Amino acid sequence: MEIPATYTPPDLQGKIALVAGATRGVGRGTALALGEAGATVYCTGRSTRTKRRRHSRAVRRGSAEARKALPADYYKNRPETIEETAELVSARGGKGIAVVADHLQAAQVEKLIARIRKEQRRLHLLVNDISESAEHEFGKTFWQADLERGFAMFRNAVHTHIITSHFAAPLLIETAKDKSGSGLIVEIGDGDFYVYRGHLFFDMIKTTVIRQAFAMARELRRKNVAAVALTPGFLRSEVMLERFGVTEANWQDAVKKRADYIASETTLYAGRAVAALAADPEIMKKSGRVFSSWGLSDEYGFCDADGRRPHWGRYFTEKYGECMKPCDEKFYQYWFGGPIDTIYANWP
Repeated sequence: MEIPATYTPPDLQGKIALVAGATRGVGRGTALALGEAGATVYCTGRSTRTKRRRHSRAVRRGSAEARKALPADYYKNRPETIEETAELVSARGGKGIAVVADHLQAAQVEKLIARIRKEQRRLHLLVNDISESAEHEFGKTFWQADLERGFAMFRNAVHTHIITSHFAAPLLIETAKDKSGSGLIVEIGDGDFYVYRGHLFFDMIKTTVIRQAFAMARELRRKNVAAVALTPGFLRSEVMLERFGVTEANWQDAVKKRADYIASETTLYAGRAVAALAADPEIMKKSGRVFSSWGLSDEYGFCDADGRRPHWGRYFTEKYGECMKPCDEKFYQYWFGGPIDTIYANWP
């Protein structure tokens, strides 16, 4: 039997973080983990106590046929809010600041960064966790899928990350100049591999997030700002717990429905991975790579909320074999030394 571990958070006192998409899921778990480390966390999202989230863009822009044929957007009218996330951050020892923002709207994101600059004069960490809202048409080929719905998913999960990084990067770079520590951008994705993910749009979204971290790292390499991608394992998020009809208190009952859930993790686990990365003085050596919550737990020694250290990668391999094929140093070698690196070696 696994002996529960104890957790001592890293010291992120004085650090300023922005978690884009902090309402629920890994975004909320990350905000809480940064809070318990003492950071000031700007928690953004569209679901507030005064205005519940409507159907997501992917549902609204899909065809009438797609809306009827697919499950309803299960983020609509959910109880989680950014105000609640911010309060939970503060309760854990940090300072949570809730800000309503639609990260597809460039003007809103620009205003958000201007506010952080005015109030804090610095930014150490950006976490991009906005997803495609999980409205995947699994079971449909790309020629059967609803195009507008797929494009909306891509906008939700990729364009938001690019827009937010675009406006946040200058402040991250300015902050990193004082040599008190490197800046960091974390792209939250799904999977640390490049194998097929079961649906064209979902496959493109999740591999793009990894590639975005790599490309940003390349352009930030001389700015003392790192960019990495991070994947959680099988999540015990608010939505997943509801789907299995359990709570965090009795989550193991869900194993009767899905045996693999025994290796699941809370959203705090990936959040603690982010906190560990943010506190790593050698983070620039990791820039441009994709990591997993379980792999970073092995490296940094943090545990989940219940003291366990779930290892989705090991569990999956032992049960299903070597089919996830995580990116390794041999894989990354193919990403370097191309025409741009050769001809324009000093750019940027």
